[in-house]
Amino acid sequence: MLDLRPQFSLFLAADRQRLHFAAHSHHPWPDATREAQLAAWDLAARLADHKWEEVLGPVWDEARGHVARQLRLPDPATLAFAPNTHEFLLRILSGLPPKPRILTTTGEFHSFARQIARLEEDGLVRVTRIDSEPGPACLPRMIEAAGAGFDLVWSSQVFFNSGFAQPMDGFADLAAAAGSAVVVIDGYHGFMAVPTDLSRVADRCFYLAGGYKYAMAGEGACFLHAPPGWLPRPGNTGWYAAFGNLSSRGTGVPYAEDGMRFMGATFDPSGLFRFNAAQRMLAEQGATVAAIHAHAHALQARFVAGLGGARLDPARLVVPLEESRRGNFLTFDLPDAEEWSRRLDALDVVTDRRGTRLRFGFGPYQTGSEVDALLLRLTSPGS
Repeated sequence: MLDLRPQFSLFLAADRQRLHFAAHSHHPWPDATREAQLAAWDLAARLADHKWEEVLGPVWDEARGHVARQLRLPDPATLAFAPNTHEFLLRILSGLPPKPRILTTTGEFHSFARQIARLEEDGLVRVTRIDSEPGPACLPRMIEAAGAGFDLVWSSQVFFNSGFAQPMDGFADLAAAAGSAVVVIDGYHGFMAVPTDLSRVADRCFYLAGGYKYAMAGEGACFLHAPPGWLPRPGNTGWYAAFGNLSSRGTGVPYAEDGMRFMGATFDPSGLFRFNAAQRMLAEQGATVAAIHAHAHALQARFVAGLGGARLDPARLVVPLEESRRGNFLTFDLPDAEEWSRRLDALDVVTDRRGTRLRFGFGPYQTGSEVDALLLRLTSPGS
């Protein structure tokens, strides 16, 4: 069984009583990222203004290379980075026609769902939402609806409120059905959690994710894959979007022709340092995404098998263990989820709750012993 606990010794030692089962939320950072954080500081001290030649050179190129390798993208140049995915959402929207028609699901994360709902209030977008549950039915329903003349099609790879993982082959079919619509895959719960091959859709689909969760890099290291030729001149633009190979379209504001066209402005580069360090650590340990995913599923099975005395009913799982198409967390739909959340907090167990849904995340910083410790706390008298 995979055991990367020694690589997370600093995070784990900071609170030895805490049981952290929220890899899907704030993933612990490996020890190597602390050295990377200091390296970012030291670079600024050593080079001051000239640090950007290093950040937008070797650091940037390494980060692009890691993402492209994990996603099997043919060209790392299609990638851009930003502090959060909301920035990319706004730039994508700014490249669409007025009052765009949007096809999406009811299971999108708040960074998208809230913004679109607010624009919808003002009549600035027209939205069709496909029910994200049951998970296996969602993509087929989207494919059926996609030909109705939409400007933007947006769907999660792994739904944050259930854990169902949609198959990448389905996204290829969705892109084919969507015609001229911009297709965006929100991969935040898929990247570095579920093996992902974008090679079939790299020339057609946008894909965005970040380092806060399974990439173990913390905040500030989000990325966007922008397929060549799609949305060449987003209206929401920062001066970094003029870096690189500038397009020569008329006399207007120039843009890079690669992924840099979606860049904003000055940012904190330390997240990229941490991201690169985490990726190097995983490579050194031989820990692939496939191995991490299998490890998480094995821990999930161990957890569910031991729930007999915990008053937590496996029948309440939104995505049951019998469904292999799931991410690295388990979601229970519970009428008393708020009470469960308070109880877990009192037991020094970190999970998270979204309404009636209680989520337990599993990752490479855990082994069966942590799962057994969790089950012991859940089944002990007074819990």
